[in-house]
Order: sequence, then C-alpha cells, then structure tokens
Amino acid sequence: MQMKSRDASVTVRADWNTIEEMDFVRFSKLSLPTVKDPEDLVCCGSLEYYDKSYDRINVKNEKPLQRVDRLFHTVTTTDDPIIRKLVKTVGNVYATDAILACLMCCTRSNYSWDIVIEKVGDKLFFDKRDNTEFDLLTVNETAVEPPSEEANSLNSPRNLALEATFINHNFSQQVLKTGEARYKFEEANPFVSDDETDGEVASVAYRYRKWDLDNGIVLVARCEHDSVLQVPNGDLQFLTIKALNEWDSKLSGGVDWRHKLDVQRGGVLATELRNNACKLAKWTVQALLAGSDYIKFGYVSRVQVRDSSKHVILGTQQYKPTEFATQINLNMDNAWGILRCIIDLCMKQKDGKY
Repeated sequence: MQMKSRDASVTVRADWNTIEEMDFVRFSKLSLPTVKDPEDLVCCGSLEYYDKSYDRINVKNEKPLQRVDRLFHTVTTTDDPIIRKLVKTVGNVYATDAILACLMCCTRSNYSWDIVIEKVGDKLFFDKRDNTEFDLLTVNETAVEPPSEEANSLNSPRNLALEATFINHNFSQQVLKTGEARYKFEEANPFVSDDETDGEVASVAYRYRKWDLDNGIVLVARCEHDSVLQVPNGDLQFLTIKALNEWDSKLSGGVDWRHKLDVQRGGVLATELRNNACKLAKWTVQALLAGSDYIKFGYVSRVQVRDSSKHVILGTQQYKPTEFATQINLNMDNAWGILRCIIDLCMKQKDGKY
C-alpha cells in the first residue's frame, strides 16, 4: 500500500543541523521500569461534579450535544506561572502532560508533530511552538485508510481535527453539574485573568507533580483532571473525560454506531482502537500521569453525516486508566524509557533550542 505524503508540522530550514535521528523500532525496545509514584507539588483549579445521568444514555435515549461556551487554557510549559516558580527550587526537566504524552506515544503516531526543547544550564524545558495545531485532536490517524487530504473537504484531516476538538470541549463540560458548588483545590486556576469568572472557565484542576527518574533527573509536569465524582462512601474520584466521535462510518471502518453501540460496544471500541491508536494512548498516558481514578469516554456522532456542526451523544463508558492501558497494550515502562532516552540526549547538548 502506498503511504500518503503528509505535510510536515514545521518547515525544516536549511541552516538547521540534524543532531540525531531516532527510529520507532529502537524506541519500542526501550524500558525504564524503576519510576516511582509521583509527588504532588501544587494543586490548583476547581472541578464541577460529574452528572451520573449521562451514564444512562444509549442509542434509543440519545442526547443532543450542546454548545458550551467556556474558556480552555492550553498554556505551554515556559509560559506557566507555577512552573516558573517551581523552577527555582525543584526539578531539572519541565513539561506538560500533553507534551509528555506526545513523546511517550510517538511510536504510534503517523502524522507529523514537533516539540521545542530548550536547554538552559542543567535544565530542560519541553514546549510546543506558538500557533501550531499541537492541541488539535487527530481523527483516524492510524486507520488503514486515513482521511483524504482534500483541504476544503468536510472530512479533511484538519477539518475533522477541529470538529473532534470542538466535540471534546463541549462534551467534557456538558456532562457536569453546572451551576452547583465546585470542588476547589488549595490554589486558584493560575491562568484565569481578572475579567474571567468561574462560570466562563472550563472545569479543570491542575496537579503539578514531580517524578524522580534516577541519575539526577527530576521531572516536573503540569497534569489535568476534568471533573470529580463523589462515591457512596464519601470518597472523591477524579476523572479524565474524553469523547470519541463518529463522522462517516462508511469512510471510517464500516461500524455504524447507531446499530452496533448498544449491542456490540466492544466491536465499536476495537475499531476506534485501530483507527485512533495514538490519540487513545495519549489520553490514557495523560490520565495516568494525572492520577485520575477513571477515564470517561463519550460516544458522539453527527446528526447528519454531511453536517459537522450538529452532534448527539449516543453513550458513555468508563475505565480505570491502568486497566485500559493494559487493554490497548500501552506499556508505561516503555513510555518512560522513550522519554528518558530523549532527556539524556538533550542533556548532552550545548545550551540552546532544539
């Protein structure tokens, strides 16, 4: 099968030097099994409680996806005021959960991506570049027949990514008990400006966590939860909430969710795992890094196959992140091994941006 050529995420300039080329085969053999549980440094933000009525949705009892106008902050590492404070006292490698997940799951990726690494003295900062599509969610990236590259097509990779990101933002906020008291961490959301109110900002909590990767490498990263759930014994469970979306079953593997979701959910998920292996692995890594108790998945589909602006929720499902990682063959020892390999390589370089 001929591979489609895809645009690079960044134009490689003639004056850039290649320092190292790493192939996925080599990466897939790496392992760092000694990583201990992280330590929380700072917790901030506020979370709305999950609305359990969404667990009862099915194909016959679907619910329209609402447009929830809320602000989502996707701030890169070096622009984060909390990380800027922590740099003075703790750690020597700094990143966000999204950047770490991108690196840790890179062997599953088919689309181009890039990350900027800045070395300052004995410290490394992992950043995304400004004005890139790093935060957009890919759709059917790992399918046998990925979406066609026609730029103005409703189902081009970029238009599908915009649609999936829009769906995720709305779904993650719609399934919450809005208007009720939030669960608040010790510190406020560090990215909210004075003229933004609680209701305008998405339900999100940030955990700034520290991992000791041995040999003097201490990683500090910002991780996220989307919601919280109080269980009958009074304990709180922290949630990561994501949405899988159906756009055109005839073009994406042939499993029609409205016919299969209630009777063969395993088959629907298996198709998603094939078509979106990288995205699902990244979500799982982010949930594991944050220490979320559960990942909640929503199944969201277009109302009409040729209209990408209106959607319905057809069902939800939840997993413990560790169990889901096992199901999708995500090996965290390998994920940490990949990250450690990149860190070690960058630590040997002179100060500068890479």
